[in-house]
Amino acid sequence: MKDYARLGYRLTLFTLSLSVTITIACGVSLAELLSRRRIDRTPYARFCFHGAARSLGFRVRQQGDVSTEPVLYVSNHISWSDIPVLGGQSPLRFLSKAEVGKWPVIGWLAGQAGTLFIKRGGGKSLHCRQEIANTLTGGQSVLIFPEGTTTTGLTVLPFHSRLLWAAKDAGVNIQPISIGYLRDGQPDHLAPFIGDDEFQSHILRMLKRPSVDVGVIFHPKVTIDEHSDLDALAAELHQTVSTGLKQIHRCRSLDDVTSTGGMTARQTP
Repeated sequence: MKDYARLGYRLTLFTLSLSVTITIACGVSLAELLSRRRIDRTPYARFCFHGAARSLGFRVRQQGDVSTEPVLYVSNHISWSDIPVLGGQSPLRFLSKAEVGKWPVIGWLAGQAGTLFIKRGGGKSLHCRQEIANTLTGGQSVLIFPEGTTTTGLTVLPFHSRLLWAAKDAGVNIQPISIGYLRDGQPDHLAPFIGDDEFQSHILRMLKRPSVDVGVIFHPKVTIDEHSDLDALAAELHQTVSTGLKQIHRCRSLDDVTSTGGMTARQTP
């Protein structure tokens, strides 16, 4: 009975959060139409992502400094929920698979937030790299998931290097991020969105359960230039993110994190 009461409460909060987000998106679109100029949506998106993460019951802990200048963020990928969590920490634009753009409501909102959608295969990587580089050059950070898929959250898959060229093209740094989910002091088995799981059933399962702790580590930025070996760089970034994930898993609770000084609690619904 408690699970269903929690589900009803969180669904209400999430619905309110979506309503606010839709209102903001429509307002920004109207303002663009009337002013006939493009508006930077990343600050509005960050506000909305932050609200969505809170309504979903994520207790986010962040360590490290968020870049104050445009960077190419690279992160491990566990679930669709990585997007509201990470989007609420820094103004940025995401790279996502094209299928997400077709999700009801969520897909439209992702597009309104400036998400760059990529179609798999068909030699699209060069076009995607150019689009990311143009966004970075225009002064906006972009986050990619170089594993290319979601995982169980226990380990980090090898990183693909091809999209790292976008940072080189734009002349910006790369900042690696580690994200991990903990429940009862252990890696959470509910958060991973893998296999043939469906978004609707997955979000309902998560909303029924008590709040989950999410650790986010912003690692030091990495400089890239024309002499950089991107395959070696991808391996280095992979090692950094993997080490960060292990660090998150060692933080058994928010109390433990606070007492050791490992991470700082940023959001507590």
